Amino acid sequence: MAQHVEPAEHPAYPVGLRLAGRRVVVLGGGTVAQRRLPALIAAGADITLISPSATPSVEAMAETGEITWVRRRYEDGDLAEAWYALVATTDAAANAAASAEAERARVWCVRSDDAEAATAWTPATGRGAGVTVAVLTGHDPRRSAAVRDAILEGLRDGSLAAPAQRARTPFVALVGGGPGDPDLITVRGRRLLAEADVVIADRLGPRDLLDELPPHVEVIDAAKIPYGRFMAQEAINNALIEHAKAGKSVVRLKGGDPFVFGRGMEEAQALAAEGIACTVVPGISSSISVPGAAGIPVTHRGVAHEFTVVSGHVAPDDPRSLVDWASLAKLTGTLVILMGVDKIGKIAEALVAHGKAPDTPLALVQEGTTATQRRVDATLATVAEVVKAEEVRPPAVIVIGPVVAEGPDKLTR
Repeated sequence: MAQHVEPAEHPAYPVGLRLAGRRVVVLGGGTVAQRRLPALIAAGADITLISPSATPSVEAMAETGEITWVRRRYEDGDLAEAWYALVATTDAAANAAASAEAERARVWCVRSDDAEAATAWTPATGRGAGVTVAVLTGHDPRRSAAVRDAILEGLRDGSLAAPAQRARTPFVALVGGGPGDPDLITVRGRRLLAEADVVIADRLGPRDLLDELPPHVEVIDAAKIPYGRFMAQEAINNALIEHAKAGKSVVRLKGGDPFVFGRGMEEAQALAAEGIACTVVPGISSSISVPGAAGIPVTHRGVAHEFTVVSGHVAPDDPRSLVDWASLAKLTGTLVILMGVDKIGKIAEALVAHGKAPDTPLALVQEGTTATQRRVDATLATVAEVVKAEEVRPPAVIVIGPVVAEGPDKLTR
């Protein structure tokens, strides 16, 4: 009698499905569908969801017309004319019946409950640097996700090169680097840094990221550009224009956000005047992130319903000041002051003179989100002497208001 031998497991054959305009059927409106539907929608598939119920997120997709929702259980024939099916109900019998129909109709079918019974598996997928990464490691989805994440991180931080399929188009980008911690730059900002030929960096940008750049990248310290007869900002604008016209990919790396007291619009306007387009990559503003890193919420229920961000680089009694300090003194919310360490004494005097209570709590957070971060507390009445005694230096974010007393004693970063 012949002995039956199970065939060795064959590896899955990887392929990219082009589903734009093609019918895709999803059975079940739970969390599996909620996770898988966005990618199917992005692929342009004509999606029919068959399920008596759905999560609020899935229901919203139906309400906006991204998918068609048939509100009932699976019935034989539902997969007719489908190119691809995702079976993800909690009804084991319905899943088996749908899987059998898919087999008869030769529809590629993913089973969320039984990978062995499926004719297709969903890889761990992600996108970065213009590349789609899809990873299959047999029946271990956690390992697939870990491998995917490792590849994507390498693409994003430049440690893993992805050669371009065609000649790379030079670009100019104004990138917000965040408050100082290199981990707080956006994914897009980090990717553009990895693709740059020239980086013009501010003193307050995340300096640690510059050490990760390849040797061929020219790094220019904006504070050290020879100004000559030019104003500092004009010289920076000219450097951006010069390198862009030379066909280089240029990143202007700025601290915080380019458009929050970063003079980013001046640079964008200078480039536009020369016919040079630029990309603006928003950054995490220190006005919110630095107080948060020090345990201070800029808003808090029952305490502050608004916060106002003000530049403090010009004193209240300076004729160049555009700030209405009298109105700010009347606000009950949080006041966040940037670039105001050397003017905080006069700022505090102006706020008190216009009616702010002298005992209003205040905190100065120096070099926020970095390893040298420190917080110094005071009040409007004492801040001038505290800054001098504690030798508080820029960069520091100043937070004024009752929220200063609301945060926990310790936060981990």
